[in-house]
Amino acid sequence: MTAPLPSPGAPLQHYVSTAPFDPMSVEVMTDEQAKIHLASQTRLMWWKFKRHKLALASGIFLLLLYGMIIIAEFLAPYNLHTRNVDFIHSPPQRVRLFHEGQFVGPFVYGRTMQLDLKTLKRNYTENRKDVEPIRFFCRGDSYRFWGLVESNIHLVCPAKDGQMFLLGTDRLGRDVLSRIIYGARISLSIGLIGITISFVLGIIIGGLAGYHGGLFDLLVQRVIEVLQSLPSLPLWMALAAIMPVTWSPILIYFGITIILGMLDWTGLARSVRSKLLALREEDYVLAAQLMGAKSPRIIGRHLVPGFMSHLIATATISIPGMILGETALSFLGLGLRPPITSWGILLTEARSVSVIAFYPWLLFPMIPVILVILAFNFLGDGLRDAADPYR
Repeated sequence: MTAPLPSPGAPLQHYVSTAPFDPMSVEVMTDEQAKIHLASQTRLMWWKFKRHKLALASGIFLLLLYGMIIIAEFLAPYNLHTRNVDFIHSPPQRVRLFHEGQFVGPFVYGRTMQLDLKTLKRNYTENRKDVEPIRFFCRGDSYRFWGLVESNIHLVCPAKDGQMFLLGTDRLGRDVLSRIIYGARISLSIGLIGITISFVLGIIIGGLAGYHGGLFDLLVQRVIEVLQSLPSLPLWMALAAIMPVTWSPILIYFGITIILGMLDWTGLARSVRSKLLALREEDYVLAAQLMGAKSPRIIGRHLVPGFMSHLIATATISIPGMILGETALSFLGLGLRPPITSWGILLTEARSVSVIAFYPWLLFPMIPVILVILAFNFLGDGLRDAADPYR
């Protein structure tokens, strides 16, 4: 027997179940499917980034380097300014483990120096009877940790009354390895500070130009065209030469950093502008405007996150460019100046062909520059792919 139909004009009866509803009951998924389906955006990005083995290794390498600069004084075998006048232009020493067939741990052989009166070159020979064990977590040259705390504890030290120059010494008898470790603090930090300035300027100027357009966009594009038409290296040299020679090394450091950051924002600004020109017509932008959102909020909360992968890739590629810029300026004598030490300043020791021919180990500061640039490029590729995990 069927239920009677409601009479015309009578209100329809609605029935709502009060039982709890489990949305997962609609579609049954395996544990592996649920793991991916319920994962957050950050976790998906991390999973995809881990699949890029080269980028993961580069990221770990860069993290170790930036962690190293925090404790550079502890890691360096010698103080930055320690001079060993008896070992000027000493070649790198080889670390050994066995002496006359017996294991004695890491050590180096002592050296004797003889001056060639014809070429005035110092010739060093190993003394196989002088075994100098390498010490770990030891007391050596005194230093001030970050210029604040006095200490003399090092990770690795030469033997008592011995020497240990794993990468050789320079014309003043200073350990090249220790100076490379100290120089990393300046060369690596200048890239981070510079890209921060460039990133802020590029997003703000490019974002306003792309979102509002009009006269401001026209002026910004003309300024960018003028800056990009100028050769980078001569422009850097000209601006660096303007800084007074009476400035302290710290002021010169910040001056070079600001110059590199203010000249590198143009490419990022153009990229942000082109993206915003396409995204500002989307419906969600109009909805945000109707709700009373201001331009900075719309740009920062709704538009910029939409192409964050491109911004990440641009930033990671720009950092090595700034490191190279500082290295080039310091190598030409127009950047940082002693007593500040950077990789570029260390390479000034190898400006002469004769010096390179006799003392090739003075080119060792070029190796970390190359490794850091390659690591940032590989990291940028991995982050760019991971920022869009659904592709």
